[in-house]
Amino acid sequence: MNQSEHPLDSIRELNLSYMLLAQRLLRDDKAIGMYRLGISAEVADILKNLSPAQIVKIAATQHLLCFFRFKDYTILSSLTHAAKNADVIPAHAAIVLAAQPAEVFA
Repeated sequence: MNQSEHPLDSIRELNLSYMLLAQRLLRDDKAIGMYRLGISAEVADILKNLSPAQIVKIAATQHLLCFFRFKDYTILSSLTHAAKNADVIPAHAAIVLAAQPAEVFA
């Protein structure tokens, strides 16, 4: 395995991409960004105001900063099974995600 294929490098790259995307979403439209990211207003304010150096430092962690919002097997399986009306699956996913509380990190 060469250096560029190391899993930790992939995690750091994903973290950096996620942080930059999160910041762009929040700067474009904070309310929509909070909804799409599933974060609270307090977390959104912090992310929105991070400097590039702070983003790089945070992204360098060995832990994934993003997470799957579908933590429940029933919800995930219902969204992935073929439905009669496959065109309603994105709308169903949006409804399910809207019902979940924003993540608050203490």
